[in-house]
Amino acid sequence: MSQQITNFLADDELNKTQLLALIELAINIKNNPADYNQALAGKSVAMIFEKPSLRTHVSFDMGINKLGGHALYLGQQNGKLGERERVSDYAKNLSCFSDAIVARVFSHDSIQGLAEHASVPVINALCDIYHPCQALADFVTLTEQFGDVSNIKLAYVGDGNNVSNSLMLMAATLGVDFTLVTPVGYEAQASIVEKTKALAAASGARLTITTDINAIGAQDVIYTDTWISMGDEDASKKAEILAHFAPYQVNHDLMKKSEASVVMHCQPAHLEEEITTALFDSEMAVVFQQAENRMWAQNAVLVTLFNK
Repeated sequence: MSQQITNFLADDELNKTQLLALIELAINIKNNPADYNQALAGKSVAMIFEKPSLRTHVSFDMGINKLGGHALYLGQQNGKLGERERVSDYAKNLSCFSDAIVARVFSHDSIQGLAEHASVPVINALCDIYHPCQALADFVTLTEQFGDVSNIKLAYVGDGNNVSNSLMLMAATLGVDFTLVTPVGYEAQASIVEKTKALAAASGARLTITTDINAIGAQDVIYTDTWISMGDEDASKKAEILAHFAPYQVNHDLMKKSEASVVMHCQPAHLEEEITTALFDSEMAVVFQQAENRMWAQNAVLVTLFNK
């Protein structure tokens, strides 16, 4: 695989060398922001948001500004990609005006369509399958916490979703032992599991997938995310989902049982559901460090894309 990155679409499209370079660059930009304050001078980035956002919107907008660039927010008023006009037309039009496209969308098909038809770099800011910007920020955070991440054991507990997909793929690529614990019926999709197994075999990482919370084993870090995805807050189903997921709550007892010293959450957190308030507010939580590192990780991606 080439070391050059032309887009940032999915975790399994980057190799270990590329990921480590992005992590190192993110930490360098964070520690020396003045050295990069003109990195995007004269550049404009179009930001497409089909979904509401706090951290993604703010971290990209302010991060681009810190690099000397200009960000334009395109929100839900434009409708879902592909409905008002073709994704290909959207991509080609934005390529006329902008130097890069950031897209937070419902479907990975939209990301792929943008990348296929745009003549500028495309960054996946979240879709239904991947959340690579979050995973990269998380491994920046873990690097700050532990140094060499290949020595840590990381477990994700909860819904098998885009966040766990990206974490799992990136962990396997980096050689990080990873445990996925999900309730029955909420497992990771088979295609992602197969990709992860292949990556883990190549890197030497250990991959454990289980539906038994009691089989979590010894861990350094436990990660969780909301049990009910954005847009799926159907009140009639919520009580049933909460009851099904209750044994998978991340709390002080689980941290003690697994011997984990760090807890992570990509936010927004539904306190007293997937994680207790006491643990979220404790010194073990690095949730706001993760949030800040979204900006630095994304800035590393932007700087890399513009320094081809």
